[in-house]
Amino acid sequence: MPEESAKNVFVLGLDEANLPVLRQVPGADRLRFHQLLTIEELQLGEVHLPTLFDKARGVLDAFDGSIDAIVGYWDFPVSTLVPMLSERYGTRSTSLESVVKCEHKYWSRLEQQKATDRHPGFGQVDLSAEPPRPPENVRFPLWVKPALSYSSELAFGVDDEEEFRKAVAEIRDGISRIGRPFEHILERIDLPPEMDGVGGRVCLAEEAMSGVQVAVEGYVHQGKVTVYGVLDSIQYPDSPCFLRHQYPSTLPPPVIAQLHDVSERVMRQIGMDSATFSIEYFYDPRTQEINLLEINPRHSQSHAELFQYVDGVSNHHCMLSLALGDDPRMPHREGPYAMAAKWYHRWFTDGVVRRVPGPEEIARIERETPGVRIEVVPEEGSRLSGLPQQDSYSYELAHIFTGGADEDELREKFDHCVAALGLEFDDAPPE
Repeated sequence: MPEESAKNVFVLGLDEANLPVLRQVPGADRLRFHQLLTIEELQLGEVHLPTLFDKARGVLDAFDGSIDAIVGYWDFPVSTLVPMLSERYGTRSTSLESVVKCEHKYWSRLEQQKATDRHPGFGQVDLSAEPPRPPENVRFPLWVKPALSYSSELAFGVDDEEEFRKAVAEIRDGISRIGRPFEHILERIDLPPEMDGVGGRVCLAEEAMSGVQVAVEGYVHQGKVTVYGVLDSIQYPDSPCFLRHQYPSTLPPPVIAQLHDVSERVMRQIGMDSATFSIEYFYDPRTQEINLLEINPRHSQSHAELFQYVDGVSNHHCMLSLALGDDPRMPHREGPYAMAAKWYHRWFTDGVVRRVPGPEEIARIERETPGVRIEVVPEEGSRLSGLPQQDSYSYELAHIFTGGADEDELREKFDHCVAALGLEFDDAPPE
């Protein structure tokens, strides 16, 4: 195909793990992918949005060619930079307001309750109060979290007033890292009266939800909401940390139908268009109730290989199709495996990494075990507590993607990979 006929797609935070997956979507031979800022520039340290916007503009303005699409699959600030840059360069995207209605957890709850009652009790926490107290209408056990965060950063499950105060103290110390730059975004939007004075550095308390966690992925194209997949999110025993995401979901069809219905109603209320989304829920088998946890205004790159293993095409296909104005319809069960999972190999205490396998060793494990891909997170010599973007309770050592005929085969492949990786740790010296 002639070089001039290729379309240029700029990917905010394009990384080595996702580039091969992007290159396998249908029609990728007609696309040229360009990195627009690095993950480190976008997510490490305190985010300064005007600087990032100007850096991205510098790259795009210097590009000698057509700018056909600007996309991203990460949380803030990527999720908000996509519509801001798309507006400037005339590419397709949902509105900035619709993204913020998802990203700002408090505003998102206000919008959700206009469309459904499938959400927990919630309210604002006054961070300036001494001592801080939960909202009157929210009962223990509950979760305390900033209205803006990612990867469960600064999100704490608490059972009583003492734990609540400790969690609020940690949130006070760290909330500005994302909250302060997000206030630049709020200034660009006409906020409704219920958001007057709320700002970006607001803390949210929500009643704890019980049951199994599930994720619903979909997109909005020309105003029509389409759900293309439901996944189970399975946690480590007695822990809020994910052990694996598994596709397709094993929930009963009537429950999946409810998840489709609530997702479609909520996304119509939010007003997204030409965009992908991923919504997290809890389903309680005892009460048969579903509760919406949060809305992500982007598909999950964590699930890309899972859709590729089972349906034959990764969910990146939807993002790219929407950005280019094409029909984003996904194939169904056309992949090589009946089930797939992304596993999180975690460590629950601090330590220093003594040994990690090299690229050749990882490639050998992947060759010997068909239907497996491995990403090791820490580098040799790194301290686990110094790793960026970890949740409040554990440290991610490796992401292991497996495809198989059933859950037993998925687990066998995961166990084999964990043993074969041979990660080793020393006790962490005192801080």
